[in-house]
Amino acid sequence: MLESGAELDEHDLGKNRLTAEELDALIGSRDYRDFLNTRNDLYRERNMKEHPPTRDEALKLMAKEPNLIRRPIVIRGGQMVLGYDEEGLRKLVN
Repeated sequence: MLESGAELDEHDLGKNRLTAEELDALIGSRDYRDFLNTRNDLYRERNMKEHPPTRDEALKLMAKEPNLIRRPIVIRGGQMVLGYDEEGLRKLVN
């Protein structure tokens, strides 16, 4: 979406991991399960689709294993787009 002229502040979760508390604040009242990366090995190994972790457990797991977090997370104002959602991103920058 950079071609649209939007500027991004990037946060590399691999280098600068978020704590469980920061993730909790980021997720807010949204469904934490939407933030789980369904393509992650840990997600599949633990069969999280059928047996999702509790919110607290998910926050701890995402803090420990940042690849378990669905990305990118793009925030503008009070709006958020998760994952590679081109239509959602277009709406966000327009």
